Amino acid sequence: MGKPTGFLEIARQDRPYEKVEKRKASWKEFIKPMEHAACSTQAARCMDCGIPFCHSGCPVNNMIPDWNHLVYRDQWRTALETLHSTNNFPEFTGRICPAPCEEACTLNIDDNPVTIKSIECTIIDRGFAEGWVVPEVPAKRTGKGVAVVGSGPAGMAAAQQLARAGHGVTLFEKADRIGGLLRYGIPDFKMEKHIIDRRMKQMAAEGVEFRTGVEVGKTIPFKSLLGLYDAVVLTGGAEWPRNLEVPGRELAGIHYAMDFLTQQNKRVAGDAEAKAAPGGTITAKDKHVIVIGGGDTGSDCIGTSIRQGAASVTQLEIMPKPPERENKGLSWPDWPLKLRTSASQEEGCERDWSVLTRRAVGKDRVEALECARLEWVKGADGRTEMREIPGSAFQLKADLVLLAMGFLGAVRPGMIEQSGVELDPRGNVRANTNDYRTSVEKVFAAGDMRRGQSLVVWAIREGRQCARAVDEFLMGTSELPR
Repeated sequence: MGKPTGFLEIARQDRPYEKVEKRKASWKEFIKPMEHAACSTQAARCMDCGIPFCHSGCPVNNMIPDWNHLVYRDQWRTALETLHSTNNFPEFTGRICPAPCEEACTLNIDDNPVTIKSIECTIIDRGFAEGWVVPEVPAKRTGKGVAVVGSGPAGMAAAQQLARAGHGVTLFEKADRIGGLLRYGIPDFKMEKHIIDRRMKQMAAEGVEFRTGVEVGKTIPFKSLLGLYDAVVLTGGAEWPRNLEVPGRELAGIHYAMDFLTQQNKRVAGDAEAKAAPGGTITAKDKHVIVIGGGDTGSDCIGTSIRQGAASVTQLEIMPKPPERENKGLSWPDWPLKLRTSASQEEGCERDWSVLTRRAVGKDRVEALECARLEWVKGADGRTEMREIPGSAFQLKADLVLLAMGFLGAVRPGMIEQSGVELDPRGNVRANTNDYRTSVEKVFAAGDMRRGQSLVVWAIREGRQCARAVDEFLMGTSELPR
């Protein structure tokens, strides 16, 4: 806890945003950092709640009251050590995590949770600024080699933990830079990429070898890894996008969200247009953009389209509009279903719910989407089902359609097919959360490739836990934390 009466005396105050007009003109992060004194004041609001539900709300089980208390007492370096004890990359989660910990905070019962995410980000950013984040080089090497395939947050966490245990770790990435969707799926205005680069320097000093531009299952066969390494960890993510299977889908101007976002991230990185857009340039400039899908990826498409100079942006969601407020008595401390408005949506976007896309209209390029209204009703079996409302069809002008409707699991061709690992009924690599082993000897899986599309914080948790399981497999025991 912080100050015993802090939650009664101090109002919640979070990090401010740059004004909309200013941030729309920039690809830089727009959340302003919190001053250290203000952060200590906010940490004082952490109350002596008895049962810290924030622990269960946080997938990596951050010891939130502990580092809140340390920040309040101005013991920042110890707070950083406490934060790092459960989370390898708080600089990632402090920027892009939706903060389920704050929804679980006891003070959220009256909608005034501790600013946990901002405090976390301030701790780690001060740690880097002060030089407290240094390589943790193992005292001895085991002589064992581990291949980690996929350099998103799960792969990075697994690689770092295994290197610290003394194993020789090679992190394979098919793209030209490390980071997975952190690098090419998250826009720079939410997280600038030097944040990844500075952590890579630490990992390299700890012994992690990075191999980019290597697609396992294509550039090199999967079986070669089994011959060269003592264990293989699959952390390639869930990159198979859900398609829009309607007439007119083949028209030019309809793209998957990740193709659009990746191109822009490459441009910001300084890549030439030919490198950024090998399949043709996708741009929202002067176009009427429709984003199909109401999640974080859809929101990222909105912010990117606005910064590119879109004429208009409309976001469609097939599900009904959530309630403005949740029923605390039914939902707290779990993640509630309620209406959320992202910073990108605030920048200028029309939103519509319970909308079905029936077909794309146009000759060679998309010119409009034909849609219809839906109602959600309970069927004879008691399940909620959608029904099209008769006579509700309408058209929306569209020059660019971005599909952000989620993912169906791991991409099958290449590594997955060559490895022969079993898949679960949802199309993910089958492995449990006890030992993270797949059906193939000495092959493990973690992150979105195992659990399906999820949050960065879940990927970090699984990468850490999987690393311990691999260490136990190789050495018979492990001192790595779960």
